[in-house]
Amino acid sequence: MKLTKRKGVAAAVILILLVATYHLGGGFAQKESSPEVSSLSNVSLDPELNSSESAISQSGTAGGISVDLQKEDSALQGERLIEKESDTAEAPAMTIDPDTGKDRYLTDPVPEGKPIPVEPQNSVISDRKLTCTLSVRCDTILNNIEYLDPEKVELVPKDGVIFPATGVDFYEGESVFHVLIREMKMNKIHMEFVNTPIYNSAYIEGINNLYEFDCGELSGWMYKVNGWFPNYGCSRYQLKDGDVIEWVYTCDLGRDVGGYYAAGGE
Repeated sequence: MKLTKRKGVAAAVILILLVATYHLGGGFAQKESSPEVSSLSNVSLDPELNSSESAISQSGTAGGISVDLQKEDSALQGERLIEKESDTAEAPAMTIDPDTGKDRYLTDPVPEGKPIPVEPQNSVISDRKLTCTLSVRCDTILNNIEYLDPEKVELVPKDGVIFPATGVDFYEGESVFHVLIREMKMNKIHMEFVNTPIYNSAYIEGINNLYEFDCGELSGWMYKVNGWFPNYGCSRYQLKDGDVIEWVYTCDLGRDVGGYYAAGGE
């Protein structure tokens, strides 16, 4: 009788251990199978960019937002750190998927000799001050004024220049987006963007209250640096001292400003 009871107790203990192991395994499996995009669900803008005094609307997407991922939960921070160290030590900064021909953020290979994107979460901003040149213009609208929303005509400067080419300061490690949002805020020029996690960048919807599609279905904002239209968002373009940044409004998917390829044209 005692032997039978002992066997029954042993069987019960084994059953409890098996059940506990099953639940723990299921939890780990769920974590590992979570979509990678979830790691961007906690993306928040730099507090400075969220200032209530800013003349910039925070609801707006296509050039590139500088994002702060420092507030991710500890598990995600650990994953990011491992990924960053791995990329730095072994893998190139831009890895192309042989099946899609693009990187993990759907970016086509960057032309030889052009800077590859630097992910906002991997950038390190120092206190070293550098300079670049920034301009914002919409002169293409003047040649397509008949397609412009009538309520927006008065917003277009007579020469099409919203912000003339101006030398501005930035800090080493900052992106094109950092410079744009800072200068627009300082000069009280409206700007609206939206963060797009799938491209790990931001899209600039409107500047000076001139938005995408305001001058036709193929219109919107594009940027170029040193004469080249990058094929990735402006928050992924890390600036170098002396760079020349130009934001231009296209009315024809980039054809009228020389950026058709960057806009997705073949």
